Amino acid sequence: MPDHARPVQPGSAVPRGGLRPRLAQRWLFRGIYGLVLASALVAALDVPGEEADPGQDALWVLLTALAAGAAHGYAHVIARRASGETPAGPPGRLRAVLAEWPLTAAVLPTVLLLLGAVAEWWSEDTAVDVALLANTVALFGLGTAAARTAGLGWLTSCRAGVVDMLIGLVIIAADAVLE
Repeated sequence: MPDHARPVQPGSAVPRGGLRPRLAQRWLFRGIYGLVLASALVAALDVPGEEADPGQDALWVLLTALAAGAAHGYAHVIARRASGETPAGPPGRLRAVLAEWPLTAAVLPTVLLLLGAVAEWWSEDTAVDVALLANTVALFGLGTAAARTAGLGWLTSCRAGVVDMLIGLVIIAADAVLE
């Protein structure tokens, strides 16, 4: 196996410049989900032929991310209870829900772009196009960073980033076809 594809051995250092493993795990599962969610929502809410309402679209993206994060956190609480683990008290349940913050944080650039359209800095179409492109690039970066943190080499990590980026490209292609 080439060195660039070899994972870091136990006890060796995590690659320099990488995210801490716990933070990387949060962003991998929650941040990528938030980016995909924001991209799909902004593409779906941008309906050709209808009057643009970027403020309402921004609100829907944010509220959907908050609801998805809360539902995912609560699902963890239910899963622990179903598996027979000692149920967490109210602080533990709240922590499980609040641990989903990367999902909401990941949609904020999209929300800000839509709010820029509300301020008439650019059109909603421009905000949507930039959000889809930025989220796709962020998917690549996040996938690459998470793989590097897991100890994978650069080439393998970039491949992981490309796979994540493909999700964004599929959403862009679907948006183009459905317009």
